[in-house]
Amino acid sequence: MKHRAITIDGPAGSGKSSVAREVALRLGFSFLDTGALYRAAALAIRDAGCDANDNDACGRVLQGIHISQDGGTTLLNGRDVSQEIRTPETSALASAIAVHPSVRGVLVEVQRSFLSRSSLVAEGRDTGSVVFPDADVKIYLHADPEERARRRHAELVAKGMSPAMETVLHEMKIRDERDEGRKESPLVIPESAVVVDTTHLNIQEVVEKILSLVRERLTD
Repeated sequence: MKHRAITIDGPAGSGKSSVAREVALRLGFSFLDTGALYRAAALAIRDAGCDANDNDACGRVLQGIHISQDGGTTLLNGRDVSQEIRTPETSALASAIAVHPSVRGVLVEVQRSFLSRSSLVAEGRDTGSVVFPDADVKIYLHADPEERARRRHAELVAKGMSPAMETVLHEMKIRDERDEGRKESPLVIPESAVVVDTTHLNIQEVVEKILSLVRERLTD
């Protein structure tokens, strides 16, 4: 039986993680959180005392570790790092190392290995363009920067943090520039992807729109 791949890409704050998780649940597919894999890699690089700007050194660190996901749990060498990877510092480091070809090369292979086990919904920034270019359905979520910053700010406040909205928006714009401008696997709208603007939609509305598209495509 052929395993199906659905990819949901987009910039930070577009809603892709929440949407992808719910779509996977509704379809009975596995959910692949590629951002969590990059954050776990960032932890490994930090713990190794490696220079995050050194492409070759970062790649060597990742060649010697094991990153996996089990349901909603992310494991680094068998250790549950699900909470540790969600700090702003780890997110920033993950963004910094994601520009390296050595890092992306290792993690692309890790991501592809999941499809050999089950059908999946993968969310990220290059899942439809690079990781699973032959995915059955490709979605690209977009939202206005101000709305994406508002969502991110709300997430941080819910975790007990209190950053200024202006700071969150500024950091998001920097992240967008880095993701779109990097030479290795930049953030782009994948070929044949359906673009969904989530600015004025709630999570359930986006989920229903995607499920309708998926069922139509998979039936065909």
